[in-house]
Amino acid sequence: MPISTLARALMLSALFAAPFMIPEAGRAQAQPQQEAAAFSLDGFRSARFGMDEDAVRAAIKADFGLEDDAIQVGLNSVERTRVMTIAVPDILPDGGTAQISYIFGYQSKALIQVGLLWATATDPSITDETLYANGEVLRAFFAGLGYLPETISRDVVLDNGLLLFRGADAAGHTAILLLQGRFEDVGGQSTLYPAALTLLYAVNPDQPDIFTLRTGDF
Repeated sequence: MPISTLARALMLSALFAAPFMIPEAGRAQAQPQQEAAAFSLDGFRSARFGMDEDAVRAAIKADFGLEDDAIQVGLNSVERTRVMTIAVPDILPDGGTAQISYIFGYQSKALIQVGLLWATATDPSITDETLYANGEVLRAFFAGLGYLPETISRDVVLDNGLLLFRGADAAGHTAILLLQGRFEDVGGQSTLYPAALTLLYAVNPDQPDIFTLRTGDF
């Protein structure tokens, strides 16, 4: 399954930019499982899709107690989107420090995507076992939230890892969970050695609000 340009850009920017907490975020956005059809993915914790930068700064302070000096702000020069990045330890218990990136659209200037990244680049103490465990916990959590069944993909082998989960709500808001790494042959079996775990929440991963050239521009 193809991953959007925005998703790939976030993985790279997060790598070089700067209790059960993920389920808590889901509880704020999901209906009880018996009302799964009404499930809505509206953002991450207090940060909601459509918020401007000031509102997201306030959400970061409310969620994590972080002030402006803990927030790195950058620009994706290709997609012309602005990115706020923070580092937060143990979003998952014993899961290591994650980088959280908030992406603001090129035209809307509003929050269009949130990404969480776990890797040795975010926390040198993170191991392969940590990445696998974090991925398993999140995959199991997403399975019970009520994403539309026809949008769900699990355990899809990609060139650079595994798509552990992808699902969307009725509005097309999408969660994507990727375990990235390299495959090696071990005893005749292809084994994934993970390098990073990426979780993306996106308003529209297939048609993101990013700068693109149109036919006739040149």
